[in-house]
Amino acid sequence: MTDHTTPREPDVASPCRQQCQLDASGTHCTGCQRTLDEIAGWSHYSNAEKRAVWARLMALPVPVVREKRCERCAAAFGCGSGSGSGAVDGGCWCNELPQVLPLSIDGSDCLCPGCLKAHMAAEYRKRGMTPPPVLEQP
Repeated sequence: MTDHTTPREPDVASPCRQQCQLDASGTHCTGCQRTLDEIAGWSHYSNAEKRAVWARLMALPVPVVREKRCERCAAAFGCGSGSGSGAVDGGCWCNELPQVLPLSIDGSDCLCPGCLKAHMAAEYRKRGMTPPPVLEQP
């Protein structure tokens, strides 16, 4: 007997960073920037609706530079500091990289440039795709 089922598309990952806190107006989470409606509806959203939320989140301005520690290697780095030709008006260095969903890694915060590039390259390979050259550079 032949199985004629179509493989199900994997669910789009949640933007939750497990740093939940409401902003002063009580309408947005300061960790993931989703609205309360987006958070409440996430489990019922279609993948298209989830991608629309991600698109909105990725279009938000990057916050001011903050000192961070990489979740993997503990290296110090600046969040919000554009370093290359692709940085735009205080944009973060990570905005210069190709976008791959999900952005967060296991609910952690940020990764340093080296660890993030390695993670993103692995995500491309996991999906059977060749990583862009920018992710293969040290």
